[in-house]
Amino acid sequence: MSLQENDRRAWRKGRRRRYVHALLACLIPAVFGLALVPSTGAAGALKLVAFGDSLSAGYLLPADAAFPVVLQKALRKDGFNVDVVNAGVSGDTASGGLARLDWSVAEGTDAVILELGANDMLRGTDPAVTRKALDTILARLTARHIKVLIAGMLATPSLGKTYTSAFDPIYPQLAAKYKAPLYPFFLNGVTTQKGLTLQDGMHPNGAGVDKIVAGILPQVEALLRTIPAKT
Repeated sequence: MSLQENDRRAWRKGRRRRYVHALLACLIPAVFGLALVPSTGAAGALKLVAFGDSLSAGYLLPADAAFPVVLQKALRKDGFNVDVVNAGVSGDTASGGLARLDWSVAEGTDAVILELGANDMLRGTDPAVTRKALDTILARLTARHIKVLIAGMLATPSLGKTYTSAFDPIYPQLAAKYKAPLYPFFLNGVTTQKGLTLQDGMHPNGAGVDKIVAGILPQVEALLRTIPAKT
């Protein structure tokens, strides 16, 4: 059984309504400030931007427990000279990300983790709108010669088969179009796990962030290895 199939089964177990209500309350607040991870200014450091919503921004977590900070520590532990910038905005949609792309992903960025779409799904946004926004983001980053790792999202089954069948393929299809690596589900192994989420049952807590980082780390490292070292 695949990881996606395991997560789908978990999502069907009894907490659908609570899941959706919690996300609507917590993923769509009007919080639009970016928390940047301070750069060490290390000579030759690669610049990796975590470009997403509250799932990557570190919603309700101490600054040092947010995904970009934990990822940066793991990468440096493995010998990568990299600064990870937190460009996550709580409540952001794919269209919102597109609107702020140029100033969120500044000049000098070497790579991006693209983690957007959860709020589109929760709002019931037409998947065609989400697809178009993500496609445009990828096209513009590609034109800037910035490497991208796509962090996918899955629709909650409570939205129905029609919506799910239109939303879920967005990420693998765009990954194929742009020949970009794909981490199929950003919350893999975290959703519905009480010990890995906040009280809302969805946002990762500190342990959940550790789980996400452990899962996505090999693909992030593979992406960084494709970028020439700076001198």
